[in-house]
Amino acid sequence: MVKPFDQYEGIKSVISGYTGGHKEHPTYQEVCAETTGHFEAVQITFNPAIFTYEKLLTIFWQQIDPEDFGGQFFDRGDSYRTAIFYHTDEQRRLAENSKKRLNESGKFTKPIATQILPASTFYPAEEYHQDYYKKNPLHYTRYQIGSGRRAFINQHWGEDNE
Repeated sequence: MVKPFDQYEGIKSVISGYTGGHKEHPTYQEVCAETTGHFEAVQITFNPAIFTYEKLLTIFWQQIDPEDFGGQFFDRGDSYRTAIFYHTDEQRRLAENSKKRLNESGKFTKPIATQILPASTFYPAEEYHQDYYKKNPLHYTRYQIGSGRRAFINQHWGEDNE
């Protein structure tokens, strides 16, 4: 989820990490073992005068399979479920409205599985997870294609949204 946001003016940082669980300072192995309650997530710092929260939501929806309750593409399990973590009542309202519009759009046939949850402590992932698409571009591309993610995004949103 870093690459889709990393390319825009007004995005100050996109950090990979973990949030929403009960264990302080979890490791990747602990999160994947599903013993922490955490989601794998990104923390995005942005300048709202240049890049709006609504635009963040639009890009987010265009990067996931919002109907999948069990994870994303090849990544299965609770830590790979999708969620939007809000920091303010206004963000919550905007996120809920965007989810409602997507549900009503007819673009998907099943209910939207993505949860909208209050933000909690965010723990940055280990360094080797940061900017993974830059550090491992071939593996990143192979995963996008092999997992079906790229085809799903192209089918539902068009090729400009990869």
